[in-house]
Amino acid sequence: MSASSWLHNRRGEWYVVIQATLILLVIFGPKLDASASDIYLPIVTIIGGLLCLVGLSVIVLGLAALGRNLSPFPKPRDGSNLVESGIFSVVRHPIYSGVTLCAFGWGLVWSSIVALIAALVLLLFFDIKARREERWLEAKFSGYAAYKARVKKLVPYVY
Repeated sequence: MSASSWLHNRRGEWYVVIQATLILLVIFGPKLDASASDIYLPIVTIIGGLLCLVGLSVIVLGLAALGRNLSPFPKPRDGSNLVESGIFSVVRHPIYSGVTLCAFGWGLVWSSIVALIAALVLLLFFDIKARREERWLEAKFSGYAAYKARVKKLVPYVY
C-alpha cells in the first residue's frame, strides 16, 4: 500500500490506527494504586471477567459469520456479500460490540480508571466508525437500508 493511500484514508485506514491506539490504551491503562484497590470488590472483577467472555464470544461469532468478507478496514471488500444471518441478525456491528464489552470488562478486571475511560471513548469511536462504514455499505448493497432499519447498530434491541 502506498503512503498516499494511507494519507487519503480511502478504505478507512486511519480508523484502524485510532482503534488500535484506543485498544492498547485499554490493555495497558495503569491500575488503581494499592490503597484504592483495597476497597475494590471481588464481584466487580467477576463481572469484568464475564463481560470479557461474552465480548470474546460475540467477536468470534462475528468473525465466523463474516468469513471471507472480513477486512480490517471499514470499507467493504470488492466481491463481498451482505451478511445478515447469525450474530448479524441481532446486531449490525458485533465485532465492535464485542471489543467494547471486552474493553469494559478488562477495565473492571484490571481495576483501571484509564482503561474504563478508554473503553468509553472506544464505544464512541466505534459509533463514529460504524456511521462511516454504513455509508459505504449502503452504497454497495441495495438491501442495507432495510437491514439497518431492522437491526440495531451496537447494542442488540437497544442501539
